[in-house]
Amino acid sequence: MKFNWKVLLNIQGVLLMFNGAFMLLGLLISFFYEQSGWKGILAAAGVSFLTGLITWLATRKQKNKELRSKDGYLVVTLAWILMSFFGSLPYVFSGTIPSYPDAFFESMSGFTTTGATILTDIEALPKDILFWRSLTQWIGGMGIIVLAVAILPILGIGGMQLFVAEAPGVTPDKLKPRIRDTAKRLWFLYIGLTLLETVLLMLGGMNFYDSINHGLTTMATGGFSPKNASIAFYDSAYLQYVITVFMFLAGTSFSLTYFAFKGAFNKVWQNEEFRYYMFSVLIIILLSTIGIYTISDVGLEKSFRDAAFQVVSVISTTGFITADYTSWAPVMTVIFFLLMFIGGSAGSTAGGVKVVRHIVLLKNSVLEMKRQVHPSAIIPVRLNGKAITQDITFNVLAFFIIYITIFALGSITMALIGVDFMTAIGAVATSLGNVGPGLGTVGPVDNFAHLPAAAKWVLSFLMLLGRLELFTVLILLTPYFWNRNV
Repeated sequence: MKFNWKVLLNIQGVLLMFNGAFMLLGLLISFFYEQSGWKGILAAAGVSFLTGLITWLATRKQKNKELRSKDGYLVVTLAWILMSFFGSLPYVFSGTIPSYPDAFFESMSGFTTTGATILTDIEALPKDILFWRSLTQWIGGMGIIVLAVAILPILGIGGMQLFVAEAPGVTPDKLKPRIRDTAKRLWFLYIGLTLLETVLLMLGGMNFYDSINHGLTTMATGGFSPKNASIAFYDSAYLQYVITVFMFLAGTSFSLTYFAFKGAFNKVWQNEEFRYYMFSVLIIILLSTIGIYTISDVGLEKSFRDAAFQVVSVISTTGFITADYTSWAPVMTVIFFLLMFIGGSAGSTAGGVKVVRHIVLLKNSVLEMKRQVHPSAIIPVRLNGKAITQDITFNVLAFFIIYITIFALGSITMALIGVDFMTAIGAVATSLGNVGPGLGTVGPVDNFAHLPAAAKWVLSFLMLLGRLELFTVLILLTPYFWNRNV
């Protein structure tokens, strides 16, 4: 089976034009705040838009615009790599991040909504550059491909294959029969929640610039902040509670949030993944509150607030911080490390393994013990009251095995590069799970600047793997994928 290269390149051209257009939004910040990064942003926007325009014009005359599943995987992976490459140009052209490995790391961290950073003094950067940095997370949060799905049908290109390859979780939950309508509704909801959070933050005393930046990166579960101390900079219970609520929403399936806004609360409560997600968060917050209150001299409300903020931040893979969880107690460090492997709900902007996969794995493990007692019985795994196929169960099992294998190999690779054990496992876990802060010297109050360039390239690749849920990228590395007879 041959690839439809003209259509593949045509889509990349459209996405690069969108990328360049989004960059130009930073010029509004440049003008309003009289910032110095506008030349770098303008140059990068020009390069990205012109490259996309030339590519689109050169490939637009194509009769066969059909996209197959194999094309979809290639389109998505190439899109994320190219967007990250061109997204790094504002940093390089403005001179704010002159080292290209660092610039690409920051860009990939943005588009994959990881939130890991190499910046040692964030507040020293121009506001327009920091705005672009936040915008990369917002673009990547819902998925540049989902945006393209809503636009490309107008150009005569179907988008179902793209949505299946990019959409997070086990299966995409369609709100409407047409994928284009689904993408539009997701984006309207995404934009609406971003604006709502921005307004609420401003009502709490945060200035407009900081509010819009945190609105962009919260709904993307990205975690980039224009402040060195992240949310800890704001000593405000109101602001921290608002961000906690929106981090939780961002880690919830956007389909369920849509139903909640439509008043269909029964659909929300009947969703098994949401119940597991909510109760897991509440239980871990309760245990963490008790732990913090016991080992520290802060009051009960502050203990609860710190626990709630950090638990939701890590499990939703947002990565904002108000406190250093690695300084609380060894057992707390272990708990937050394990949270990096949970992730949010399928259909959310969160990274990680996803709660639904843990549910399927847990249920299958329990049922396997029953099958040992009753070997002849056919006992299917049920989710939301319905039996799921064996194919899905096998897919989940394969995902877990591959995920843990990559974590182990990534940690060994980091150690071979010369990174210490705690930092190696923390950096790999947080990059693969798209969380942000890790352990060791890449913990909540540290950054990734000191790591060797080789380590940053490895972690950038792991961010890409995690954001596209392993299979989308790994399938490209198999000879079977490139077999023209398949």
